[in-house]
Amino acid sequence: MTAAIDFTLGARRLASVPRLLSTWSFSLEDVLAGTLPPAPPPGRDGVRVLSAPAAQLSAVAAHYPGFIAGGRQDYRRHYIDMGTGFAGYMERFSGKTRSTLRRKARKLAEDAGGYAVTEHRTPAEIEAFLAAALPLSARTYQARLLEAGLPDSPEARRAMLESAEDDRMRAFLLHAGGAAVAYLSLPVSGRTLVYAHLGYDPGWARLSVGTVLQMDALERLFAEDRFAWFDFTEGEGAHKAMFGTHSAECASLVLLEPTLANRTLLGARDAFDAGVASAKALAARSGALGRLRALLRA
Repeated sequence: MTAAIDFTLGARRLASVPRLLSTWSFSLEDVLAGTLPPAPPPGRDGVRVLSAPAAQLSAVAAHYPGFIAGGRQDYRRHYIDMGTGFAGYMERFSGKTRSTLRRKARKLAEDAGGYAVTEHRTPAEIEAFLAAALPLSARTYQARLLEAGLPDSPEARRAMLESAEDDRMRAFLLHAGGAAVAYLSLPVSGRTLVYAHLGYDPGWARLSVGTVLQMDALERLFAEDRFAWFDFTEGEGAHKAMFGTHSAECASLVLLEPTLANRTLLGARDAFDAGVASAKALAARSGALGRLRALLRA
């Protein structure tokens, strides 16, 4: 399949170079068990590795001898152990944080004149979810800047509906002011809920609608008493760190055929990432990091 080697600055993609890569993805169960899922044959240009345990990267690379590694991103893969029940989960937060979460919900209700959360599982309910969530997703910065909004293709719709047929989809909408203002999409893999897409109307960001929706959805999902894990998947983020109860050290990278073009591409990507890291450190020391992040999302 075609995948892209991206050059991103904060929330903004500056350039993207396509490559034909197969994907080797690690589930949370794979990570926790310390097992390697079957390795796919490489695409014409190589393999994209998603969320592999950091301690097993040498074993991962050994499946593709001679390939060159690059574009590596190290992060904590956050997840929720759902075996504690909702009450036990809430106890992990400080009293101040619990008070803040309740206050966010109250403020949204007061400012919006009330709000409602709807849950969507069946194929018909998923169709209704998509009808409201897709136009909303198109307005999010993830869709505008990173092309990472809710997928809007016949293939993605079919996959969601087929999952719903097998009771393997959970989706939620938060409604306020007469419209859907936040959405959450969670495919189910075994006993794991996969954090696929969360988005919200930028005009409602000040009222923390994503946080309010996350908390409401979690309370409902804990009540099902069906799931063992809530997997926040690859990548860091304050939202994931706040809501997760545990984390595992993981990494994503590409393994490419050692052609001159691929060597040049990965060298350029590594140099770009190093430059961004240096600029970020400088901005953090000067106190300008928050302002720069806001500008990049604009």
